[in-house]
Amino acid sequence: MKLLLDSRVILWTLLEPAKIAGRVAAEITSPANLVFASAASVWELEIKRACGKLDLPDDWVGALDAAGFVELPVIRRHAMTAARLPWHHRDPFDRILIAQALDEGLRFVTADRIAATYGVPMLEA
Repeated sequence: MKLLLDSRVILWTLLEPAKIAGRVAAEITSPANLVFASAASVWELEIKRACGKLDLPDDWVGALDAAGFVELPVIRRHAMTAARLPWHHRDPFDRILIAQALDEGLRFVTADRIAATYGVPMLEA
């Protein structure tokens, strides 16, 4: 299975793994699955850190690499898909992550139930 972690799930995976349901954690850590972390999540979380809304360890992006997560860049196709999605969700970071999951055929791992309104395959964290 190919998984795309949303920003909150990335934080939970790295900093608070007990917040992730056992079956979801097993899928994230399974060597049979390919787990992606989007550049959009790095952007979002670093903005929150810069604004003082989030405390992150300095090496958190390195921890993504150490965990074996595959970096998913944001490309033009993702931007177009995000812009063309219905406006169920107003958060631009959530919209780009949903677009990436749809465009790349990834299962979106999220606790955000609004994502389901887009028909994106999901694994609820």
